Amino acid sequence: MKKLTTLGKKKLVISALEDIKARDIQAIDVRRVTSIFDWIIVASADSARQTKALARHVHDLLKQSGSSIVGTEGEEGGEWILVDAGDVVAHVMQLAVREYYNLEELWGEGRFDKVVNGTVPALAVRRRPAPRRGAAHPRKAA
Repeated sequence: MKKLTTLGKKKLVISALEDIKARDIQAIDVRRVTSIFDWIIVASADSARQTKALARHVHDLLKQSGSSIVGTEGEEGGEWILVDAGDVVAHVMQLAVREYYNLEELWGEGRFDKVVNGTVPALAVRRRPAPRRGAAHPRKAA
């Protein structure tokens, strides 16, 4: 069996998450931010049961593809489950937990792919507020 590339793993994880109807799937390229892994994929689930099913499906498909799994955390509670495949790490979270920890902000220096199965309007995602007109430039303010 041919070993998956990092991008192949990322695509496989996203596909696995789509299979079981994960929402707001966000892939973040963090290669310029950390040397620990290359991609973080964050997805939302509606319940602990769905969170567990999503994480198990991701885990199983990665194993079937010949990828090694470094570890899985959080399966007991099902609010936030992490599947670590080395260069790709998947975070499957219930919405309230995802909003609280806000991994997208934590890894904000990374490069974000387009959201898959989004529930938030595209224009609202990762948009910073525009500077107010007539406001003093930060360097010019005394």
